[in-house]
Amino acid sequence: MRLQRVPARVGWQWVRLGLRTFTRQPLAMGGLFFMFILLVSVLALVPLLGAPLALALLPAATLGIMAATQQAEHGRFPMPTVLASAFAAGRERARAMLLLGALYALGSLAVIALSSVLAGGSGSAAGTDGATALDDPVLLRNLAWQAVLYLPLGLLFWHAPALVHWHGVHPIKALFFSLVACWTNKGALTVFMLGWTAIFFAVALLLVLMGSLLGGTAVIQALLFPVAALLSAAFFTSLYYTFRDSFVNDDGTPPA
Repeated sequence: MRLQRVPARVGWQWVRLGLRTFTRQPLAMGGLFFMFILLVSVLALVPLLGAPLALALLPAATLGIMAATQQAEHGRFPMPTVLASAFAAGRERARAMLLLGALYALGSLAVIALSSVLAGGSGSAAGTDGATALDDPVLLRNLAWQAVLYLPLGLLFWHAPALVHWHGVHPIKALFFSLVACWTNKGALTVFMLGWTAIFFAVALLLVLMGSLLGGTAVIQALLFPVAALLSAAFFTSLYYTFRDSFVNDDGTPPA
């Protein structure tokens, strides 16, 4: 397997492929994403260990969505069990994915703690409404630092679950290869993220217009979560293509 450099325009192709595959199997891909969100949300409610466990499962869950995308692209209906693909490929791969999940949880908790320190406090908005929370400079600084610090963490883990699962790469090496691949194809990834940002913004604008025509904020609030969840499911569907085109096998075929 070797790294493949792609032109920046491929980033928009990744967006289109993700949307195409999602629209082919919207119930399956949307349902799998809802299951993923439900599992993480329930785990997060467990005192003390819940949040770290939820974070640790994110790489495996992301891999599950990618495996479902691969099946949907080949005309198969992804079953719920595909979410556990990371733990169904043998004991060695399962241990490697658990280690990757533990590293992601530690990294995420470190980002949260460091951003709080750099922002000068927790900036908690508990007991306040949204407008008051947005007026809290500590909270805004905290969110800004989290966005900055999560960027390198996200690049480290972008391709890592797929490399561990499909190619048996050691988690530490997978993190390094993921970062190198993201940097090599930074133009395509930038176009990819800008494309999805534009889609989310356009849909949000459409919801606001629909709300103003049909009933104000009540309509927006009713549609916001399901629409955002479906768009997020389509985004996760497109992640598979960023991996598939960033690496090739030695014979030139796609890696998965």
